Amino acid sequence: MLQLSVLREQTDLVVAGLTKKNYKNAADEVAALLDLDQRRRQVQSEHDELQARSNSISKEIGILMKNGEREKAESYKSQTTELKQQAKTLADQLTTLEEDLQAALYKLPNLPHESVPVGRTAEDNEVVLQHGEIPELHAGAQPHWELIQKYDIIDFDLGNKITGAGFPVYKKQGARLQRALINFFLDEAMKAGYTEIQPPILVNEASGYGTGQLPDKDGQMYHATEDNYYLIPTAEVPITNLYRDVIVPADQLPIKNAGHTPCFRREAGSWGADVRGLNRLHQFDKVEIVQITLPEKSYEVLEEMSSYIQGLLQKLELPYRVLRLCGGDMGFTSALTYDMEVYSTAQGRWLEVSSCSNFETYQANRLKLRYKNEAGKTQLLHTLNGSALALPRIVAAILENNQTPDGINLPKVLHPYLGFEKIS
Repeated sequence: MLQLSVLREQTDLVVAGLTKKNYKNAADEVAALLDLDQRRRQVQSEHDELQARSNSISKEIGILMKNGEREKAESYKSQTTELKQQAKTLADQLTTLEEDLQAALYKLPNLPHESVPVGRTAEDNEVVLQHGEIPELHAGAQPHWELIQKYDIIDFDLGNKITGAGFPVYKKQGARLQRALINFFLDEAMKAGYTEIQPPILVNEASGYGTGQLPDKDGQMYHATEDNYYLIPTAEVPITNLYRDVIVPADQLPIKNAGHTPCFRREAGSWGADVRGLNRLHQFDKVEIVQITLPEKSYEVLEEMSSYIQGLLQKLELPYRVLRLCGGDMGFTSALTYDMEVYSTAQGRWLEVSSCSNFETYQANRLKLRYKNEAGKTQLLHTLNGSALALPRIVAAILENNQTPDGINLPKVLHPYLGFEKIS
């Protein structure tokens, strides 16, 4: 959530940033929000003035009663009754204005970092680097949705039978490959200094608002309405919310956590090459890394996290590229996002497998996640997260890029986790 002080003091900068993110009617929305804020502050001032007058008269009543001036004291009492009623009316107005202001603030996305390229769609994203050779496949090579049937390792029909489309059943060597990747990603995170967290996969509404999934992604999240819980779209939500309403001691920074969870997303969209097979699912596994750090260090941390994720892709021997997302393709809460994509040779296309983002103070302001600086002043921290990694498209690329006429060779780094070297 954007800070009101920034909206008031740097209005032009805010409007320019929202415009860069292709937020419609940015200038009008900001003007309306600032008008609402002005009305709230005016009502707050009037309420405080009435309270001060009422308190002052109450003290006078005590003095008058002590001096035996009962008639005058009774006159003052009637004034305080009227003042209290006026104050209550203003307090009710203030509550409504504060709720409206909060709702308006929740609607505004984060501002993009100055390095974010201008653009509206994925075609406008900037390629930062590309690594690895794209393999040449044998004649008759197949996309992963045909390979999984050939080797009987993932079953979409069974998943559809017991749940619905987008909920695959992993079995045999496919299930073991899933487990191997999860363990590999978690072990690598521990080596890199992350603390493993196993959080709940259902969160309350406050947690959804805390990291910015609500209200923005309300329709994309699975909602257990009777209990008002939400199935998480990413482990970022519960792991970051561990620090909601916390003042973190500066000597405990940076905080580095990692967790594996299933993730749930409605992912509405038509059937086609972009969503076929493992390309887009409603339930999938992911290892997430989350950091909380000092504002002046967050962009250094973002580069460190990006390098770490790239290291995982290199160990899996997958060709990849890194994109800096343009304003129109960025997430609602992000100030700067790097996407990592692996090349799927059988499909002839790049598949996103990770997003690594700096949210600056946007989430921390919602969460009231703070620290005290050297001067003892309480300030907001910066939060960051990255997929390290999401499994479905990693599995798709591993299967497609490593297929041979007599089986699928698996990355050497996974052999100790698997107990076998090839799917056949």
